Amino acid sequence: MAGTTSPVVDIHTHVYPPSYIELLKSRTSIPYIRSFPPSESLRLVILPAEDTESTSRGRPVGAEYYDINKKIEFMDKHDITISVISLANPWLDWVPAEEAVKAAESINNEVNEVCGKFPGRLFAFGTLPLSGGKEVIVKEIARLKDLKYMRGIILGTTGLGKGLDDPELLPIFQALQDAKLPIFLHPHYGLPGSVWGERANDYGHVLPLALGFPLETTIAVTRMILSGVFEKVPELQMILAHSGGTLPFLAGRIESCIEHDAYLKAEGKLGKGRKTVWEILKKNIYLDAVVYSEVGLKAAIQASGEDRVMFGTDHPFFPPLDEEGGKWASVETNYAAIKGALGSGTSAPIQNISDELHQFDGLKAASPSGGALVEFFMLYYNVENKHVEIS
Repeated sequence: MAGTTSPVVDIHTHVYPPSYIELLKSRTSIPYIRSFPPSESLRLVILPAEDTESTSRGRPVGAEYYDINKKIEFMDKHDITISVISLANPWLDWVPAEEAVKAAESINNEVNEVCGKFPGRLFAFGTLPLSGGKEVIVKEIARLKDLKYMRGIILGTTGLGKGLDDPELLPIFQALQDAKLPIFLHPHYGLPGSVWGERANDYGHVLPLALGFPLETTIAVTRMILSGVFEKVPELQMILAHSGGTLPFLAGRIESCIEHDAYLKAEGKLGKGRKTVWEILKKNIYLDAVVYSEVGLKAAIQASGEDRVMFGTDHPFFPPLDEEGGKWASVETNYAAIKGALGSGTSAPIQNISDELHQFDGLKAASPSGGALVEFFMLYYNVENKHVEIS
């Protein structure tokens, strides 16, 4: 990627703003940040499974979590032109209802201001005051639309607490559709701890991160499909983290099970007017490329289409365990997967990137070159004279 002037856009990259760090440091129950003597290093604990000695109580919190200059350094090191930053899980799901509005406004304003310090390089997905109720959530969506650097919202899989098939979410989804703000859907809660068996503590973070997160996303979106969300809010757009979990691989099985379910047929939920899983994948869903393999990326491309798979890094997570100062293996693995999935014969991660950017429902961001307007965040990678959207 070195030597190209074309933009590369990272749509899956997180921040914990300083005020959010302080909020977590003030807590004594999950989620929280604290040190564990004899070490003085701070550690972030956001899941019950992380609050064990096997994971050394969560994960270390370095400056890359909260110092935006570290984000820019990471971007420069990996030839990333633009990052669309989002608050990392657990967002504000745990904030008391009476504090939700103030917390969301404060965090969103802080993130928007941070983006303004690096014009043309940083944009953001906002955070919703989910515990505050529908009215305040819809008001914050309208406010986010007017914040200069906001380009969508990040959402966990529980929604208001009952999952994304909750009818109470429909006016919120409608407001997002009307505002043309996509949902960046990200897992957090995983699966019940009993799924991992009695020896789970022997395996660090691997089971909940490698399997729990992808399955959580798959289940959440499948429930949306089954409840008819995408028929009721037909233009709703979602970006699914981690290439949609297992959804691309299981889409055919899910569709077949729906079509052969006698209960759904008796309830009148089959037949004319129903969007198939495949239609939803190609019209309502974008997938990021954070899957770390050519096999997984090809499945994502085949499921949603070349024009609906987007580049991401998941920074600041998955840093190198040993090496210091070099490029991150997690990012280089994704670049290699992109190269393999697109069939480039060159030794560079991406053969060539064109300057043209793709339109996405009128969402605009300031271009890093020439001051022109760019319509959303997708890049065309010109591989063997074929344009393929993969940002």
